[in-house]
Amino acid sequence: MTPAIDLLNQHSIDYKIHQYRHTPSIESYGDEAARELGVDPQQLFKTLIVEAKLSSGSILVVGIVPVSSSLDLKSLAKAISAKKALMADKQKAQLSSGYILGGVSPLAQKRPLKTIIDTSAKRFESIFVSAGKRGLDIELAAADLADLTNASFADIATC
Repeated sequence: MTPAIDLLNQHSIDYKIHQYRHTPSIESYGDEAARELGVDPQQLFKTLIVEAKLSSGSILVVGIVPVSSSLDLKSLAKAISAKKALMADKQKAQLSSGYILGGVSPLAQKRPLKTIIDTSAKRFESIFVSAGKRGLDIELAAADLADLTNASFADIATC
């Protein structure tokens, strides 16, 4: 069990767990998960933590995009009315989320953050996100993910 799975159970959300053997030498976690699970990389989403610059200072924000895409930092900044956005320091991301890189779940993060999900998630009946550790993914409805993370949808992915 992970905090993400515990949260889903607490809220009686329909979900499925998918497990695969993670190869430690592989650093492209999302590509590995899509391949090992036999899932369309457009349906499997990665969770990225970004530092956004606002007029009042900096905040951390979660961007959720398909593993087949990249996060468009300008679009994310625009979606939250920030001046600019850049990828957060890896250690900051891990400390804020409570998860290790490659296993960062958007659910049950240690510190809840503003969350934006790419609108492409709405095309699928269900999407896959990390369950909170490498080699473990959750399949759930994008609407349920948005509800649990208090997220909004925006076009934040680029090919």
